[in-house]
Amino acid sequence: MSRRWIAVSVGLAVVAVLGFVLVSAGGERVQGNVEIEVPEGASAVAIGTLLQDSNLIRFPRLFGLVARWRGTAGGLKAGRYVIPGDASWSQILDVLERGAVETVPFTIPEGYSVRQVAGVIAELTGTDPDSVVALVTDSLFVAEAAVPGPGIEGYLFPETYHVAEGLRSEDVARLLIRGYHGFWTAERRALLAASGRTEREIVTLASIVEKEARVAAEMPTIAGVYANRLRIGMLLQADPTVQFALGSPRSPLLFADIDSVADDPYNTYTHAGLPPGPIASPGAAALDAALQPADVPYLYFVARNDGSHEFTRTLREHNNARIRIRREAAGATQDAAPAADSSAGG
Repeated sequence: MSRRWIAVSVGLAVVAVLGFVLVSAGGERVQGNVEIEVPEGASAVAIGTLLQDSNLIRFPRLFGLVARWRGTAGGLKAGRYVIPGDASWSQILDVLERGAVETVPFTIPEGYSVRQVAGVIAELTGTDPDSVVALVTDSLFVAEAAVPGPGIEGYLFPETYHVAEGLRSEDVARLLIRGYHGFWTAERRALLAASGRTEREIVTLASIVEKEARVAAEMPTIAGVYANRLRIGMLLQADPTVQFALGSPRSPLLFADIDSVADDPYNTYTHAGLPPGPIASPGAAALDAALQPADVPYLYFVARNDGSHEFTRTLREHNNARIRIRREAAGATQDAAPAADSSAGG
């Protein structure tokens, strides 16, 4: 037999062995899933050793050779992986090549403030909440975010996300900013252009709607009430904007509280029009409501005891509804301190 045929035969045998290894080779066939942590810069053989230590494979050097044969020895990605105990080498390499790391879900609820969002990020990343607040409110980060401003408040988009463990706080914050920009599809940009408002104004209005609404289906109607007030130059008188100006929630919100921040531009009882910027992060439903407010005749609404609202057209109707709902409220007393209603109204 010629040397050429010997070489071809050996090559075919090697390919056959490697092919068999890729399809069927595994470790001790451990039960369930196995978690491994691949560090940055680990070689294919080093990763093979980690897999051997977890009983997923038996021969780390051969694993490195197979990875090199596939042309991906230098492209295996770092991260935390959860791999089935009976996975073949081919399946393991597929996971490592794609970087299909185990992810952790986390949720930013609608209506969260910057400080509340920072608390979620801090818990996820194991950092101090104040340092996260400092990070996301830093002028360089705000400039990088390319949001309408005036700061970052309102633009850390509420959604459920999935991230790899070990992600830095700034990376998580950037993910939320991408979530905000991702909301603005071409169709929504067209609605924005047709609304006659700026992007900041829409987000600001949506943030008020988000804080007022307890029933999502009411959001377009609440947005419609505020749109009507803006159109005729009537004060918005939105309690959540006063809470924002106060810097901490007050329950109940008293007229004395409103008076204490009379000069604050976020106080919509004393300043006409929308406040300078968002007061919280609105979700997609509130943003869509601000883009397309319901065409309603209402100028007032008052919260019922179940969190829904009664909408009215005139101040007399509003006052009657307010008195009736107060009478229905459990534990209401006539000598309680005067409080502002959770409503748009005088």
